[in-house]
Amino acid sequence: MGIQQFEKNPFQQCISFHVLLDHLGKVAREQTGYAAERALALLREAEAYPKLRDGMSEQWEIDEHLTVIKHLVADLFPPALTQNEIKAVTIPFQNILFNRTERLKNILHAAGSSFDITIRDFDDHQFYVMSCCLILNEFYNTQLDFGKPMFYDIPTAERVIKHYRIMYNADFLDIIPTAQARKLSPADITRLVNSYDDLALWMEMFPPGSYILKGFAVMSLFDVTVENAVSVLKGTLLTNLNEVDVEQDFESIFRSIYRIPDLHVGFTAFDADENKFSSIANMRKIKSYILNDSMEAVCTDILGPKSFAAIMGKSDFFAISDSKQFFLEHPDSELAHRFLSQNIQSFILAPVVKDGIKLGILELTSPRPNELNSVNAHKLDTVMPFLVNTIDRQISFMQNRIQAVIQNEYTTLHPSVQWKFRKEAQKYIERHDHHLDYNLREVVFDDVYPLYGQIDIKGSSNTRNLSIQKDLHNQLAALMLMVEMMDEIPEQAAYLAKLQEFETLTHNFLTLVRTDTEQYIQYFIESKIHPLLHSLQSSPLYSRSVADYFKQLDKTNGSFYTYRRKYHTTVSITNQKMASLLDARQVEAQRMFPHYYERFKTDGVEHNLYIGSSISPKYAFTLQHLKKLRLWQLETLCEMERAHHQLKTTLPYLLEVTTLILAFSSPLSIRFRMDEKRFDVDGTYNARFEIVKKRIDKAYIKDTNERICEPGKITIVYASPNEENEYRNYVQTLQDRNLLDSTVEVIEVEDLQSVSGLKALRVSILHD
Repeated sequence: MGIQQFEKNPFQQCISFHVLLDHLGKVAREQTGYAAERALALLREAEAYPKLRDGMSEQWEIDEHLTVIKHLVADLFPPALTQNEIKAVTIPFQNILFNRTERLKNILHAAGSSFDITIRDFDDHQFYVMSCCLILNEFYNTQLDFGKPMFYDIPTAERVIKHYRIMYNADFLDIIPTAQARKLSPADITRLVNSYDDLALWMEMFPPGSYILKGFAVMSLFDVTVENAVSVLKGTLLTNLNEVDVEQDFESIFRSIYRIPDLHVGFTAFDADENKFSSIANMRKIKSYILNDSMEAVCTDILGPKSFAAIMGKSDFFAISDSKQFFLEHPDSELAHRFLSQNIQSFILAPVVKDGIKLGILELTSPRPNELNSVNAHKLDTVMPFLVNTIDRQISFMQNRIQAVIQNEYTTLHPSVQWKFRKEAQKYIERHDHHLDYNLREVVFDDVYPLYGQIDIKGSSNTRNLSIQKDLHNQLAALMLMVEMMDEIPEQAAYLAKLQEFETLTHNFLTLVRTDTEQYIQYFIESKIHPLLHSLQSSPLYSRSVADYFKQLDKTNGSFYTYRRKYHTTVSITNQKMASLLDARQVEAQRMFPHYYERFKTDGVEHNLYIGSSISPKYAFTLQHLKKLRLWQLETLCEMERAHHQLKTTLPYLLEVTTLILAFSSPLSIRFRMDEKRFDVDGTYNARFEIVKKRIDKAYIKDTNERICEPGKITIVYASPNEENEYRNYVQTLQDRNLLDSTVEVIEVEDLQSVSGLKALRVSILHD
């Protein structure tokens, strides 16, 4: 068998020790003592084997000379290091290896007789071009850097793949041109350097066998299993995890790092909103050993308080070298029970944390005790940064898909409830990815306490109608004046009569039963009068008057919208001031206990709050949180009314506001209505709360014509004595802070449809 592995080769290769023999001859001539004697002895031994100098090209020739070769290269292969160094004599890039150290022999023996040692990702093309580059550097003074890292991937007896970096010492090699070698011009070299992929060109410039590669090289291997595994892991993590066998690839990498043939890798996601471990679709190809066959579980139920604090609190590696011993010491541990049921005898849990945010836990497991422990857990230090970035990328990708579903199918949601919509959207995406039918379900939160409040602009409807009345009066007056001046208009009298009729309607606008009066008048003007004016725009007599009239119709600057602009400005500024103050105070309220919050701007600002453990399950909810929020609501509405009191004198219209709170102590359920894209109370009994909300602000004190809501006062509507006592305490607190007056009225609310027996506290708000 020949020593040449690659069929196409610019070299005629032969193993020769001529360089080494020449060196020994020099030592024998120039030195004295032991070195000279030993060199002379080796030269005498080699004289009987001329092929050692002339060269050998067949394996059998090398085998015949192995004993003397071993003697010749003894200085390069110290016997004391044979169990430590991984070395052999070879020809660069070829698979012929001889005079192997004991450690290399053991490695190849463990790999098995069927193992074929070849350089990773190294083909005929690379071999040919790299061989030619050796020639260019040797004879043409080029400095081509072709030395890419080369590796052998060799399995252990347990079939764990280990990775070795290859290094060559080529000091004992000579390159000799033959008669077939071509003389290259600078232009030829330039073409070659720019044509790596053109193998035909390289073979043309360096015909096969046109040079002789004579001598030998010393090959040294270095175990770079961990470094290589990290590099491979990077490549794996950069791919689309859905397109590769993630679990198999991960396990192969970590098995190389830990040298455990049946080590398993798992991953469990952490859902901070619900304080749960869960499985996310993008990483589901990797098994979760913490969850086993479950899809989710409460973190502390599995880990226990101490383990949870150690893993998720400190974000340190959590290593158990003996699961059975761990179970004996912690018999109530659900984690130990789950791992032992899966024959996990030692394990490492590594928190995956990105910018302080906990994403999940990486799990390494072994079926034998002591193989994984707190010492080798720190091997993960080199790979965790890459895992963290990839898992963060996968989770972000999933969250973006979930958010898209939420925005498309639900609406923009308050952060306090988004977690549950994300959960439902995630189910939808996962079923969709598996081509399963799945309809998004309505999201429900049970046992939540509602808080409702509003600041209403008093008399806004009358003010709006009065503004319309004044603007229409000005517009009709301008039209009648123009029509009177235009003698050329046919049926002038009929137009004037109609305009005068509308002028009368306008004066009675506030008391008219019909709600479409404004539209009725505008329709006549736009369909009858405006076409008439447009027909006269070209007339020298009327063009200026017509142009001035249409200029006043501009909603932004025209005088026919003066009072309506004042009204809309007043309402807009009032709403904006109230809403911004409420939103700002909400930041503080959310810190008390995360809750659902929504507000609406109409002729005033109203808001709904819902608080309970189902909205924020990772926090322990108590009624004390509800009480704090009720006091916050009362105080905030007082501050909003005080702010309006200072603001109102600066507005175009002097409009007052009324302030109302509806107390409701029974927990209820809220459901997100898919068709309406909003939350609503769920169930017939709970609907009573919504009925009261819609009717209470316009209610009267029982047996009077006085509204329960009055400017400058806050009204708290309630149904039970317990609610009255609770809110009296809140009122007392704000009286002590000089926000409320000392006098508290107790009034009865008129019976509403389907609702009776309501009462209210009414207190004046102090503005100084």
